[in-house]
Amino acid sequence: MAGLFDKQAAIYLDARPRYPSRWFSMLAALTPNHSLAWDVGTGNGQAAIGVAKHYKQVIATDISEEQLKQAIPHSQVQYLHTPLSMSDEEIVDLIGGENSVDLVTVAAALHWFDLEKFYPIVKRVLRKPGGVLAVWGYNINIIQVSPEVDPLLNNLFEKTYPFQNPNRMYAIDAYKTLPFPFESVGVGCEGQSMELNMPQEMSFEGLLKLLRSFSPVITAKGEGVDLLCEEVVKELERAWGGNDLTRTVNYRSYMLAGKVKL
Repeated sequence: MAGLFDKQAAIYLDARPRYPSRWFSMLAALTPNHSLAWDVGTGNGQAAIGVAKHYKQVIATDISEEQLKQAIPHSQVQYLHTPLSMSDEEIVDLIGGENSVDLVTVAAALHWFDLEKFYPIVKRVLRKPGGVLAVWGYNINIIQVSPEVDPLLNNLFEKTYPFQNPNRMYAIDAYKTLPFPFESVGVGCEGQSMELNMPQEMSFEGLLKLLRSFSPVITAKGEGVDLLCEEVVKELERAWGGNDLTRTVNYRSYMLAGKVKL
């Protein structure tokens, strides 16, 4: 999936929701040590910044150089480019070696990964015992706004399905079908992710940025289909209540966390 999010990298930072601080406090409470964390598929670093409040050092990696150019600077976060050409050994050494990482996080990205390659690397770098892998996501296609807006969004999202990448099926299923061969630490388990709500205050312009950053919308436009044409935008704006109104948008979110089975 290299390069998939390069086109919308510049708007991704503004368009995507901020993760609640309580999530990071919950995850930090699961690990006895707080020296090193690894945020994988960091994008613009919004999860890495949250992790950095609880861990001395955070290594934040991504295969997209364009995303990393938008990353939020932080004294405890080191951003590193990890191209697909890197070997497993190179990645393990880059992160800090085997048995070195207290927490590995993947925010809204795991469904794009080669799991047969990624999971063995995680099992090598996680501290044993005590290290935890935490993965989470949210579905743009089931955000909740209001009885007026929601049917229009549902209609829009139905039109995105022909342009969905097969990798997104794990996300659409809220990670309930995601292979997750780790021992549960009380935050979901394989076959049953923990459901979370993530309310965010949003303007209508913010909603449009969110929709325009949605990968199937980008794919459709590249194929000559404008799912957010002027008519659709105007209809959404009327249902929203006008361009100046701010609404609470609820993202239906989900999380899995686990440790290496010994």
